[in-house]
Amino acid sequence: QVQLVESGGGLVQAGGTLRLSCVASAGMFSINDMNWYRQAPGKQRELVATISNGGRTNYADSVKGRFTISRDNAKITVYLQMNSLKPDDTAVYYCNIEVRYYTGRYGNYWGQGTQVTVSS
Repeated sequence: QVQLVESGGGLVQAGGTLRLSCVASAGMFSINDMNWYRQAPGKQRELVATISNGGRTNYADSVKGRFTISRDNAKITVYLQMNSLKPDDTAVYYCNIEVRYYTGRYGNYWGQGTQVTVSS
């Protein structure tokens, strides 16, 4: 089992910035994709950003140019830098990782979520 601990959420005014972090517990595995999702009240969870093991990134259209995902493999950490925040970015943000254990088995794990609230 992989534990994910998120931090960095909070309340910010529109136009402000936040940086989310998600640290994974160490183990006998390699990490493939690292992802950030978000879920706003009354809405489905949506994929915000993805970074592959090779550093390739993809973003939801709604955050392109404002959010940046990055990872530090040595620290087993994924980050989400959020700039120019809008009230529509208000949601609970979840990190998600895909791992491949050295046994060949795959796993998919979620963080507990961190609240981001953007006031107008």
